[in-house]
Amino acid sequence: MTKRKKWGWFLLFTGPLLLIFLTVVIVPFIIGTFYSFFQWDGISANPMVFNGLENYKNLLEDERFLESAWLTVKFTVFSVITINVVGLSFALFVTSKLKIANTARTMFFMPYLIGGLILGYIWQFVFSDVLKMVGEWTGWGSIFFNWLNDPEFALYTLVFVFTWQMAGYVMIIYITGLQGIPKDIIEAAHIDGANKWQQLKSITFPLLMPAFTISLFLTLSMAFKIYDVNLSLTNGGPANATELFAMNIFNEIFGYGNYGYGQAKAIIFFLIVAGVALTQVYVTKKREVEM
Repeated sequence: MTKRKKWGWFLLFTGPLLLIFLTVVIVPFIIGTFYSFFQWDGISANPMVFNGLENYKNLLEDERFLESAWLTVKFTVFSVITINVVGLSFALFVTSKLKIANTARTMFFMPYLIGGLILGYIWQFVFSDVLKMVGEWTGWGSIFFNWLNDPEFALYTLVFVFTWQMAGYVMIIYITGLQGIPKDIIEAAHIDGANKWQQLKSITFPLLMPAFTISLFLTLSMAFKIYDVNLSLTNGGPANATELFAMNIFNEIFGYGNYGYGQAKAIIFFLIVAGVALTQVYVTKKREVEM
């Protein structure tokens, strides 16, 4: 096959995807970056006023945005830990020799198939009605109450629901990693007298580093960008106690009509997510090489 034919086949299969990516991602990003240097309400009939870096300077004094940034970091840290711990635990369970392992695998993965908006509304009913009802029946109202109305608990309910949704998805990644570990290495460690914890610590976890890299990257990026569950479960409340990055940007643009300022927030949001995700990939990839 000549070089020209190879390029022809390459463009035939990748050209449409590259065109879609360029249209949906690259072009809007460039346009959004351009708008971030203007004061504009998003209405085409109204003029755009160039204000340079003023939008970016205002971010440092925007207490609501800074609070949203802190809540997003807090939510992401808790979510990444809980999702990966629960997902790995599920993977270890369903790869065991128990008879219910296959059924458990299906059940653990099912929450991921539910849309984020629907999932949020389902759990909103559970927390607002079912949990409150349990508290009235048992008399443990200090534990079983509507956590969504409490600013201190609302963020943790968001973490819980997001973990419930994503743990099954991450489980699949860890299952693939566990099945790729040679059984003769585990058997050799068992013969040498290593217990289950020693096998996990010295063999399983090091050989799972590629799966850790993928899972951490996905959970980090998804947690930072979460919007649908945030919208349907808490809608940023109570008293903005759960208004995360994406919701803050959406409200700034479409709620308050500050299109240019909202775009500046979006650019900073992108830089933060990209920086954190790339740093995580670099660190975990380095660990793969060392192992």
